[in-house]
Amino acid sequence: MSGIDIRTIGLFSLIGLPYTLKFLWAPVMDRFVPRLLGRRRGWLIMTQLALISVMVLMAGVDPQYAVVGLGVLAMTLAFLSASQDIAFDAYRTDVLEPRRRGAGAAVSVLGYRVAMLTSGALALVLADQVGFQATYLIMAGLMTIGVLAAWLAPEPTMPEAAPRTMHDAVVLPFRQFFSRGGAPVALLLLVVLYKLGDAFAGTLTTTFLLRGPGFSLTEVGAINKTLAVIATIVGALFGGGALAKLGLYRSLMLFGMLQAVDGLRSARELPGCRTIFTT
Repeated sequence: MSGIDIRTIGLFSLIGLPYTLKFLWAPVMDRFVPRLLGRRRGWLIMTQLALISVMVLMAGVDPQYAVVGLGVLAMTLAFLSASQDIAFDAYRTDVLEPRRRGAGAAVSVLGYRVAMLTSGALALVLADQVGFQATYLIMAGLMTIGVLAAWLAPEPTMPEAAPRTMHDAVVLPFRQFFSRGGAPVALLLLVVLYKLGDAFAGTLTTTFLLRGPGFSLTEVGAINKTLAVIATIVGALFGGGALAKLGLYRSLMLFGMLQAVDGLRSARELPGCRTIFTT
């Protein structure tokens, strides 16, 4: 782990914040239309090319001697990746009919998790075999697949017009959202809290497996990352089918309860929690 202490690794988990805060600059991306390939695909290709450039730069940074520089590049990478998510989610909404968006979201999660299998499990195995520098370069090369896909992707048949002003892009959507009574506030709380426990629990999982039991990068990549992604893919496909059958509300309630039960079961296995559950 290049001799980096656990507190520094914990701070690096904050790099994922752009994914939580991407709603702040999403209106800006919606307002301005790139000249290349239009409103959605233009942003996709721009962010993907920028991601390739940052990964190449990260390949030349030694984390043992330039941890701050690596952190800045990693935060930039997360920002660009979150921006790519914004453009892709908007593109998916434009090209799919409303009745197909649930299934489209499930397929999107499937593709995302397959990519995570590559950038998580495969990357760790490669890093153990050929080093992190070569791994970053390989991952940058794989990003060209996304550029090609965005270049060849079809245009939406009936695209919505871009907002004419920043007021239309920022103020009007929030005004419309919060004009629906108390439901929007409850919905925001659901979005924030629904996966909050998983997010905190998984932050240092890889570090724990490497420094606690002492597993190698190859073992963590091949077993932990691979099985987790496979389970998520199966769950995404099952969840997409359940959404079509049960509807959004009942699906959220069902899987939310299952998640809570699993969280309680996992907590019972922690040494510090066993006394609480047995008294």
